[in-house]
Amino acid sequence: MTTTTLSTLYQELAPCTGHDLSTLLPQDIQREVGHFNVFDLADLWNSTQLQPATSYPCRSFYKISLLRSRSHAEYADQTIAIEPDALVFSTPKISFQWRPAEAQQGYFCLFTAEFLLPVLGGLAPDELPLFQANGYPVFQLTPAEAARATSIFARMHEELASDYAHKYDLLRAYVLELLHLGQKRQPATTLHPAHSAAARLSSRFVELLERQFPLTTPQQRVPLRTAKDFADHLAVHVNHLNKVLKESTGRTTTDLIGGRLAQEAKVLLRQTDWTLWEIADSLGFVDVAHFSHFFRRYATVSPGAFRTLEAVPI
Repeated sequence: MTTTTLSTLYQELAPCTGHDLSTLLPQDIQREVGHFNVFDLADLWNSTQLQPATSYPCRSFYKISLLRSRSHAEYADQTIAIEPDALVFSTPKISFQWRPAEAQQGYFCLFTAEFLLPVLGGLAPDELPLFQANGYPVFQLTPAEAARATSIFARMHEELASDYAHKYDLLRAYVLELLHLGQKRQPATTLHPAHSAAARLSSRFVELLERQFPLTTPQQRVPLRTAKDFADHLAVHVNHLNKVLKESTGRTTTDLIGGRLAQEAKVLLRQTDWTLWEIADSLGFVDVAHFSHFFRRYATVSPGAFRTLEAVPI
């Protein structure tokens, strides 16, 4: 089955909006770990395009939609009729094709697992009840709930366009609010996934990783940098830690650490006047050359080039 990547999605959405691809990307998303964006469905409809390209058999991202017009969806092996004012959750691991029946009104936001990792305590989004394979992705809302969901999406739009330094933390909170709104519609027995030893270990790892940031002075040093550093601190074997994190997040311990270091590097490059040597030293690199080699793996450009770019493609 073909998987739709974020890049493919944006290439498909651009003709529907009538805008260049670059205008669809959040201008400062490159400072964040993971990816987030939000769209108004009305903007994707025009007189020559009856159906926007938002239906794919499989995605590399998660999506939450507020649909205020009739449509239907093919979800796994089910055909679902969607009435106005429905909240819909889709996950990369389950086939989901949305088929509008009329011009649409509503919103949708999309995000990667990495985007929510800081607020899920080490859990992957797929471990949440709303994204379970045996769950039901469509929840009909009351008028009051629909008004609340509309307000959340409107605030997402407003915040994404702001220059607030911590806006992505706020956007994560809005996503969580939508998740809670959906979970209120689920049976109580499905709302609490088992808090296994693996989940607790993942949560402790994320807490340790996040506790090292932000770096506020060049004199600070990141104390834990390798998978073994974290495993020793958590009193587990490094292979066990890697297995648990791979199962819960789909990424290795080293990749999660590297992604967080790269995120902090991007913030320091854009928001401070620290020299490259100071940034490299604070992040635990022996010299600028090693830091530059590492940074290119995550940003595709050198640290110096990143500092001068206005935007970096996803």
